[in-house]
Amino acid sequence: MVVLPVFVQAPWVHVHPFSAFLFSFIIFFLGFYLLNFCGEKWSDVGSLLLGVSWSWLGGCLFWGWLRSHPVWHLPVESIALPIAISLLNTRWKIGASFYLASLLGTAFTDVMIVLTGVMKSWPEVVEEPFSEASKTLSLTANQLLEPFSLISISIAALLIIWIANWMNKRSKIDLAFCDAWLVSSAALTTTLWVDGLFFATTLIQPQLSGLI
Repeated sequence: MVVLPVFVQAPWVHVHPFSAFLFSFIIFFLGFYLLNFCGEKWSDVGSLLLGVSWSWLGGCLFWGWLRSHPVWHLPVESIALPIAISLLNTRWKIGASFYLASLLGTAFTDVMIVLTGVMKSWPEVVEEPFSEASKTLSLTANQLLEPFSLISISIAALLIIWIANWMNKRSKIDLAFCDAWLVSSAALTTTLWVDGLFFATTLIQPQLSGLI
């Protein structure tokens, strides 16, 4: 659920933004149906899909129409933030927790993009022709191999691991929200590995990254 928006949604919305946008509602209504009409067995899956639909929606809006304006990335991805917070104490809590943890991972990513200077190259990368964008993205990714960037990224990664581990421990204490804490921990940890995979892809095969 974390991987799909990065490596499937990004190229899809780049080619057919409106159809990718409409798919947000398919995910939402599928989750709503499973949560409300398929019994307890499928309720957790339904709740999770609702959270995925919010992440997918924010991603579509940004990557489809605002991709050359990185400053809008986090605000647009936060489109469902008030809804998710308000649903944390309801049967939608798993989806809300997934969305909030994914958003936290996005915030970490964006902060690192700013600190490492990648954000300055972002508009150029997404606006250039495909052949040129691959080269620019590869050169930009090489900036992350500089000492300051590596240290900053390592600190952020350790902080993410610590938060995810804390969430995992909370799941054993706060039994009423056990599943929500576990989903949050898994989503945040997976965001870290996806970012690592994205970084490796931009270095080795930038045209497969989904950004261009």
